[in-house]
Amino acid sequence: MEKILDVARIYKENRTRLKMGRVNGDIGHDRQVTSSKLNRPGLELGGFWGSFDPHRIQIIGQGESKFLKTQSAEQLKVIFNKLLHPELPLVIFAHGAKPPECAIELARERKIAILTSGVVTTYLVAYLLDYLDWELAPSTIVHGSLVDVYGVGLLFTGRSGIGKSEIALDLVERGHRLVADDVVKIIRRADNVVIGTGVEMLEHHLELRGLGIVDVRHIFGIRAVRQQKRIEVQVELQDWDSIQDYERIGNRNTTVDILGVAIPLIKLPINPGKNITVIAEVIALNHIMKYMGKNAALEFERKLAARIRLKTRINELQRYLKKDFE
Repeated sequence: MEKILDVARIYKENRTRLKMGRVNGDIGHDRQVTSSKLNRPGLELGGFWGSFDPHRIQIIGQGESKFLKTQSAEQLKVIFNKLLHPELPLVIFAHGAKPPECAIELARERKIAILTSGVVTTYLVAYLLDYLDWELAPSTIVHGSLVDVYGVGLLFTGRSGIGKSEIALDLVERGHRLVADDVVKIIRRADNVVIGTGVEMLEHHLELRGLGIVDVRHIFGIRAVRQQKRIEVQVELQDWDSIQDYERIGNRNTTVDILGVAIPLIKLPINPGKNITVIAEVIALNHIMKYMGKNAALEFERKLAARIRLKTRINELQRYLKKDFE
């Protein structure tokens, strides 16, 4: 899912925390920010423009501001003529520093927004990096239910009406926490981390066929819900098929790709009388055990292989003894 983040939204959502002010009004506030990286143009101010990326937000810190004050009017024009690239989305002056007049004029001509921030540069950079990383992170929408079971994020998927919401409700009743039902918004936060959350309209609500919409937070209390959770296992619910070859040992590591992250996948067949809720708890606990280095399937395989080797040696010895006629 493509996200749109413009300068106006950045200013609106961060002006209080970052003590932001507008230097040239709402000029350039419709420009979109597409890069989650920032740039402090120290090398550029010194004359090296070889690695300059005009698509990044430019942060003028205290050190850069002091350097600019040492430059003549002509030198400042040369610097800002290169710095204020026509495709530049935004320039922010930290420590409440005032931009040079030539920069303000050039930014007005090229319709580039200039903001000031009253916070220190390190805080400004750290906060904006986290903000941009979240807002511009790749995301997608999945039809399913996400539940925190023993601290493990289980994403239940499957055909419509197979019982995802009912399983989520049963888990909540057993003390686990609902994150989202029906519509799960997934965001990739790092190379191997995907976070699931609910959408605002359906937040902490369950749809139960035959009953309708229920508010889990109000029925079970605030401890029965949480805002977001890392997705660690996807449980795909399937209708029972007697001719299907289902996993019996668990030694095959099947994964599913979610936004480029490989997530363990368990295909769980549904049939009457099967306690899926307890199995879901075991899935979460088994995942924790694997994380701690204990894999029951691999241990069973090792024991089985050792038993086969021992049996083979015994059989070889018996055959040898049968051929001993002395």
